[in-house]
Amino acid sequence: MRRPVLLALGYWALIAAGKPPGAVDPGGGAVPIPPANADDVTADVAAWIAPANAADQSSPDPVARGRYLAITGDCEACHTTPGGARFAGARPIRTPFGIIYSANMTPDQKTGIGTWTDDEFYRAMHKGIGHGGKNLYPAFPYPYFTHMTRADIDAIRAYLATVPAVDQPKPPNQLPFPFNIRFLLKLWNALFFQAGEFRPDPAKSAVWNRGAYLVWGPGHCGGCHTPKNFLAADRNSRALQGGRLDNWVAVNLTGDPQQGLASWGEADIVEYLRSGRNARASASGSMQEVIYYSTSRMSDADLAAIATYLKDLPPGAPKSGRKAPSAAAMRAGEAIFTDVCSACHQANGEGVARIFPPLAGDASVQAKDPTTLVRIILEGTRSVSTPVRPTPTAMPAFGWKLDDEAIASVATFVRNSWGNSAPPVSARKVAKLRRQTRSAAAPHS
Repeated sequence: MRRPVLLALGYWALIAAGKPPGAVDPGGGAVPIPPANADDVTADVAAWIAPANAADQSSPDPVARGRYLAITGDCEACHTTPGGARFAGARPIRTPFGIIYSANMTPDQKTGIGTWTDDEFYRAMHKGIGHGGKNLYPAFPYPYFTHMTRADIDAIRAYLATVPAVDQPKPPNQLPFPFNIRFLLKLWNALFFQAGEFRPDPAKSAVWNRGAYLVWGPGHCGGCHTPKNFLAADRNSRALQGGRLDNWVAVNLTGDPQQGLASWGEADIVEYLRSGRNARASASGSMQEVIYYSTSRMSDADLAAIATYLKDLPPGAPKSGRKAPSAAAMRAGEAIFTDVCSACHQANGEGVARIFPPLAGDASVQAKDPTTLVRIILEGTRSVSTPVRPTPTAMPAFGWKLDDEAIASVATFVRNSWGNSAPPVSARKVAKLRRQTRSAAAPHS
């Protein structure tokens, strides 16, 4: 096993030393967390406090409890621009309908929530109605925060009142007509939203109920992991069965044997949420932010509760038949895989645990929508740095080296080898994603 690892490390060094002009930097992260080679990232990770104790969630000090709840809600990720002041907002959130900018959550009197009352803050979290009675866009996940208790919401409010006030105006949203008409949100709420706190299931354990509360309340996991309808509302009949967001696919969190977490144990889930990787997978895309700002800083008890709840989720309905890949695509894909992928991921697709993720049996690889796999091949990826795993691993980009047909072939091969089974990938799909990611990376006015 040493030889493939050394070969892979040497290969990375060659690419990093001299990439072709215009090529994407190898292993460049796709989400705006501090880059792994930044001077301050090691200090940042080293300075993190130990994961919070379970007692923090019931602390009599509302500020301490609110700080922890803001972590469980991943508030900083959306309400902080890269390099900006914490919770000052103004971060662009891409949606299928345009760009929405996050709000300033600091206690600034002019541009933040300094003049809000506790009741107004609760109303925003519980009903999606902001200051002055305006309806909030559900890009702010109030359909999930409504499940939180009043005490927990008040605690978050108490904590936010202690962060430094920042004068940071919120840019106007970039939404075309008619999506810029907030009155339509009343209709959206009438169709798809029902306010109400979480109700524990008396037939389940306290740990299970805590996990369910975190998943469906502050954690708002379904915001990414539940597929959406044409109006961006959750398809509740397929809750947590995987969804697409901002040109990434959030994996199926149910017990689906191919596309879900059936092969993961509770310890695997806890390790992944704590460190960003385990023996079966490494976080990519938006999930890296969730781990960096949220789950890596949560208590062991809460991560275990989430794992307990997720492992109790049954798989969805069996999938219908799929189109088999062509023999030509499989042969071409195998040749490319052997040439450029097998040194790290091994000829049998098993990778090297916690260094090079296995492709055999991987849920993202076998997802019906191949977007995440194709995007990683195009752009490369780098694992998120956490206190448990502070040194990131990386995969170089191949979009500069492989054309659309080649990427489609190798993706198809990976999705249908070593026991994997998934629909083939077309060159048209690769070309479309290549255009979309280039467009999303372009500066927005």
